[in-house]
Amino acid sequence: MSYAISSALQTAVFGALTGDAALTALVGTAIFDAPPEGAVPETYVTLGPEDVRDLSDISGRGARHDFTVSVVTEAEGFQGAKAVAGAVSEALTAGLPALARGRVTTLTFLKARARREAAGQVRRIDLTFRARVHDD
Repeated sequence: MSYAISSALQTAVFGALTGDAALTALVGTAIFDAPPEGAVPETYVTLGPEDVRDLSDISGRGARHDFTVSVVTEAEGFQGAKAVAGAVSEALTAGLPALARGRVTTLTFLKARARREAAGQVRRIDLTFRARVHDD
């Protein structure tokens, strides 16, 4: 197994999100690789947890990365958050830029979970994606 591709994968995911016109039309520059501190935008996107498993085989070293991208908003209702979540999904499943190390062989959407937090004042949608990477 190689976890060494993890940083390159995160960079590519972040680049795909920040470079997507439809997503940035909805949230502007409010796309973060960690939840923002202090004054936060009403709606933002953040990279979240990642689970990685070895998928090395006879063809070489590889791994399966299940990672979360979250949409968080204080706006009323889920409609706006769902629009942003849809744009995130489209941006990532359209394909990632080339990795600095290794390559992505597949990237798929796995699931989403929408819920209220902070006594109903905050809406959050966690989208989980699965990337299979090879360390060439």
